Amino acid sequence: MDIIVLQPDTADEEIRHILKKLESKGLKAHVSQGTERTIIGVIGDTSKVTEEEEAAIRVMAGVENVVRILKPYKLASRDFKKQTTAIDAGLGVVIGGKKISIMAGPCSVENRSSMMLVAEKVKEAGANILRGGAFKPRTSPYSFQGLGEEGLQYLAEARKKTGLPIITELMDSRDLDVIMKYADIIQIGTRNMQNFRLLLEVGSVNKPVLLKRGLSATIKEWLMSAEYIMSRGNQQVMLCERGIRTFETATRNTLDLSAIPVLKQLTHLPVVVDPSHGVGKWDLVAPMAKAAVAAGADALMIEVHCNPEEALSDGEQSLRPDHFAKLMQELKLIALAVGREI
Repeated sequence: MDIIVLQPDTADEEIRHILKKLESKGLKAHVSQGTERTIIGVIGDTSKVTEEEEAAIRVMAGVENVVRILKPYKLASRDFKKQTTAIDAGLGVVIGGKKISIMAGPCSVENRSSMMLVAEKVKEAGANILRGGAFKPRTSPYSFQGLGEEGLQYLAEARKKTGLPIITELMDSRDLDVIMKYADIIQIGTRNMQNFRLLLEVGSVNKPVLLKRGLSATIKEWLMSAEYIMSRGNQQVMLCERGIRTFETATRNTLDLSAIPVLKQLTHLPVVVDPSHGVGKWDLVAPMAKAAVAAGADALMIEVHCNPEEALSDGEQSLRPDHFAKLMQELKLIALAVGREI
């Protein structure tokens, strides 16, 4: 018993009665109102619900059907919700609809002037979300680690100037309050995909979350991480494919574009692709971005820097503003060909 399908026009009082019944069994519930049906997702160990108890729920007023979800990721499953979730990122930006969103900006927020300049450039080119890291997880402890709250302040100033919502990475639950103060979307990076304590923390806040795939994570493991967030009540989750670790060394990672249609079958959550980290070379970003759109991605995350050779992180995979502007024009044609728009 993982989904309770309600009859059309079920009264609020009947829904409350069903929820109270579930709570008496030690279960939690998430009510999802679709265009045709309202369903209740049952959260918890439903294996302890006996056949007799399930039968009793089936005959409660307002219940049309009770369905078991066999997949371990319940709330993220397409069985739980048929239509793709649309996530409101703020400032008029919705991720998961017909329009493909473009997140663009530098890997790291380095200083105020460069942040303002690149924000203006990506806005002019047509991006509708601004990215930038204020807290940076680096392989070497001696590499640039980000500006912290100072970087967040520059992002917020850029948002005010351009009207673009901002996405930035959260690395530590101790920084959640300051991230919540500035960010419109919280990014959970690849190294923290299975940091379950951190996932539970962002699951308890009302803010969209972009969950990047782990370096060696299977799609099932990735969806289970999304389930951690959603189990706490935050249903605003996006999945970001950013390349996985394979034996290949020609690119930084292996961008798994097959994950896009697979996820579209398995989950209702929006799918984002980060070709910059996927290939690690700026001249390969454009073809992979086009391929991601053709494969059905709901959004792209692309690194853009005005002076890549001077970037404090990931300069080799960052597009110059003129290259990004050219790519945006090309992406519009690809999107049109597959019935989408940018």
